[in-house]
Amino acid sequence: MHRFLLVATLAALASPAFADGDPKIAFEKYKLPNGLEVILAPDPAMPLVAVNIWYHVGSGDEVPGKSGFAHLFEHMMFQGTKHTGADKHFEILRAAGADSINGTTDQDRTSYFEVVPSNQLETALWLESERMGHLLDALDDKQLKNQIDVVRNERRQREDNRPYAAADFAMYEALYAEGHPYRHEVIGLHEDLERASVDDVKRFFKTWYVPANATLTLAGDFDPAEAKQLVAKWFGTFPASHKPEVVTIAAPAVAAKTIEVEDPFAKLREVTFAWHSPAAFRDGDAELEIAARALAEDGTGRLYKTLVYDRQLAQNVRSNQDGMTFSGIFTITVTLRDKAELADVEKAVLAEVARLAHEPLTDREIARVAAQREARAIRSLESLNARANLLQKYNQFLGDPDRITWDLDRFRKASAEQIRATVAKYLAADHAITIVTKPSDAPHRPRERGHGRVEPHDGGGR
Repeated sequence: MHRFLLVATLAALASPAFADGDPKIAFEKYKLPNGLEVILAPDPAMPLVAVNIWYHVGSGDEVPGKSGFAHLFEHMMFQGTKHTGADKHFEILRAAGADSINGTTDQDRTSYFEVVPSNQLETALWLESERMGHLLDALDDKQLKNQIDVVRNERRQREDNRPYAAADFAMYEALYAEGHPYRHEVIGLHEDLERASVDDVKRFFKTWYVPANATLTLAGDFDPAEAKQLVAKWFGTFPASHKPEVVTIAAPAVAAKTIEVEDPFAKLREVTFAWHSPAAFRDGDAELEIAARALAEDGTGRLYKTLVYDRQLAQNVRSNQDGMTFSGIFTITVTLRDKAELADVEKAVLAEVARLAHEPLTDREIARVAAQREARAIRSLESLNARANLLQKYNQFLGDPDRITWDLDRFRKASAEQIRATVAKYLAADHAITIVTKPSDAPHRPRERGHGRVEPHDGGGR
């Protein structure tokens, strides 16, 4: 985006800005009598509206034997409803000039969204209300089997036949015991999907896809009073519902363990170190994200400079703090060069983590991460749908969509001592799970079991 357009966009958002200059998204939040949350964020800068609905259910809410149901439902929601007919969702929206029509699933929520011309807002609201209120009327064995086949094929493409996916499977199995919802990743197990019945799917829908477990967000060019009338028209007649109770499940304690994985798709060796870490937005979450960036940021990260530039042991290094509802996972992954010694890489990684636990980061390292975080946050506000997702995320995890400054302050105000203490608490060597991937010359046989990792993806209607 050109500089003057970015300035204009941020000026439209600021209503008013915080004293320190952070943008503030103007919004109104209210609730319908049936329990549906609504967030309205008007912005007349462009004649478009993002219609974005989150159902507060993800793979972390699944039970043993029913893995992959949240993701399966993402697909089912594009199949058609009682009043739209089969496979008409995309067709209707495209005819209305919509863009960015999609759905995503992760451990914590399932989202559906489309960006429509302002004069087509009612069309989008009608379609979303159809999916909430009338999907089951059109559900039958044929439609379910079709989407199960689609999801299983997606798993084969994205996970079973992807280089280094076997390491993800092994990591989650090592970190979480059988029965923990995070053990089975978002896309689910083939055998669980094969066993899914129409009755299973209906029970899942009636539990989680109720108004009280959903938040509808509109961001863009609309009149708030008119939008409220349309929301009431299309969602207000649904019966009262109750938000399902979510029971917090702690991450199990794990002892240090090394697991070797032979991967016929891998071309280079790779090693991943994984630890249990804080949940999203909880104490220590931001501190570990700063540590991850300080370790592995391209060009400036400590491990990146040591392993890629100075010693030339690695092709690349990456690190991530992934906070979820119940807990998080902190990872460091190194792709080795052909002639590198694995022992040298492992020693270097653990030494650098131990150094972080004993010697505070410099103010410059912390400031760099905070500035990068600010820049990403501001850039994300340019997109209407990204803006809606930001409001949704803060609303789900923090109960308040208005948390931009609070979130940024977690990074701006983090002290070197807080970061050091958090690393010492969570990233001890005696709790590290190490996954070593080795290229295999063995002929490949498609995996039909195991635990796959799927990122939020181009969803349901395929």
